[in-house]
Amino acid sequence: MLKSLLIRNYALIRELEITPSAHLNIITGETGAGKSIILGAVGLLLGNRAEGRSLLNEEEKCVVECVFDVKGYPVKSVFEEAEIDYEDSCIIRREISPAGKSRAFINDTPCTLDTLKLLGSRLMDIHSQHDSVQLGSNAYQLSILDTYGELQSQTSAYRLTYEAWRKADQVFRKLEEESKKDKKELDYNLFQLKELNKAKLVSGEQESLEAELNLLENAEEIRQRLGESVELLDSGEDTVISRLRTVKTNLSRLSEYGENFSKLSERTESVWLELRDIAGELDAIAEGIETDTTRSEEINERLSLLFSLQKKHGVADSEGLIEIRNQLAAQTAGLENMEESIAAAREKADALHLEAKALAETLTNARLAAVPVLQSELIGLFTDVGMPNATIRIDRQAAALSPTGADTIAFLFTANKGMSPRELRNVASGGEFSRLMLCIKYILAGKTHLPTIIFDEIDTGISGETAVKVGRMMERMSQRHQLIAITHLPQIAARASAHYYVYKDHSDVKTVSHIRLLNNKEQVNEIAGMISGTAPTAASLASAEELMGSRVK
Repeated sequence: MLKSLLIRNYALIRELEITPSAHLNIITGETGAGKSIILGAVGLLLGNRAEGRSLLNEEEKCVVECVFDVKGYPVKSVFEEAEIDYEDSCIIRREISPAGKSRAFINDTPCTLDTLKLLGSRLMDIHSQHDSVQLGSNAYQLSILDTYGELQSQTSAYRLTYEAWRKADQVFRKLEEESKKDKKELDYNLFQLKELNKAKLVSGEQESLEAELNLLENAEEIRQRLGESVELLDSGEDTVISRLRTVKTNLSRLSEYGENFSKLSERTESVWLELRDIAGELDAIAEGIETDTTRSEEINERLSLLFSLQKKHGVADSEGLIEIRNQLAAQTAGLENMEESIAAAREKADALHLEAKALAETLTNARLAAVPVLQSELIGLFTDVGMPNATIRIDRQAAALSPTGADTIAFLFTANKGMSPRELRNVASGGEFSRLMLCIKYILAGKTHLPTIIFDEIDTGISGETAVKVGRMMERMSQRHQLIAITHLPQIAARASAHYYVYKDHSDVKTVSHIRLLNNKEQVNEIAGMISGTAPTAASLASAEELMGSRVK
């Protein structure tokens, strides 16, 4: 629960500090005195937007700080996720610099606004007049039913599955759309790949074919020149080889006259042997050279195909064609596998859809089970808030799967006897909205672990005996939760465990708001003034004491 609240340099507040009671805390004061300003400051601790113009003194920073006793409340996970040390006494602080920069702290550790919002939502619930209007929303009505039925774990499990299904469905639809766009490209690429595969490309083939064709086309000249060369080297008596043999023999005989002749003889013999090998090789090549017109035509056809493909694909050789073939093979493989990917994506999306439908059905059944009990409890409280003839019916209609399930919930209401209930937002007055919201908050208070609940004029539109009953209801709520309520009704103010009075001080250069805790006598006077509307009279003082005497002891 809230142990203390400090507000410094915010709006009309120079400095304000309160230590609220663990039960019912009432805040009263004249209109415009600054009661709602306090709630605005508290809202900063719940992560609300901070504005630089909220500073009373624009040269100093604004500080809003509260201390909570969080022992026994389910908040440790927030500390763990934010890597903040947990303590039973938790300090939350928000600072706004004159430049408008905002900083948030939990236990003096800087934190994000998201963390602040998460922690604040588990420690405090602020009900404003806007919330009563919000009660007319079907989505808000559904959230009330889920809170009452304590369906948080079921709604969370369903939402996770629903979101997973939506993502899987988006993936499937995107793949399907891409498949339609890629089909033409796939057909064209497959045609080109088929053409290149049919060509049976081989690395280095073109160079080999060109060399072979060159031989075939010049076979006659090659044979002629080879024959002539062989004849010069080794055909007949006066050939290069026979003459070299004579030189070799002469040098061999001279080797006994000097080492240099011996070496020259060896070198000449090497040249003689090499020329013999060359002559034999030339002769063998000449024997193998033939004019093959059929083979020439085959090579020309093959080269013509290769040149045609090279021109088509804009490359210079067969290696370029092979690279394009490999690229097309990879691309088409990916596109051909698209069908498998689409089938797998469809299967995943369909499975998650079925799972989401099953969880939604379970959630629907749990909601339907909670409906009659909530209706009964609400109707049982209507008399206590001055609506003895009112009735409410919670209507459920099937809906398409959405983040909240497959249900549309509508609160049908009438405050008049003999009238059929209709949509709440179409028939309830402002006062009826407020009283119905109070009944709902009263019931939900027993279903939540919120330590502190704040009401900002939830008593709008009620008076007299109804106000007395509402005061008793709020007093009973405060036995289980810490309540802080801003009110203009003496019947409710009289139930306070602690009564704070907000007022303006015009004695300085700037008007500022102050708050002070009233003692018993001051509380009697304040309530008497609220009754009479002027300075307390003897009758209003007696009425105030009577109202206060009816408090739960």
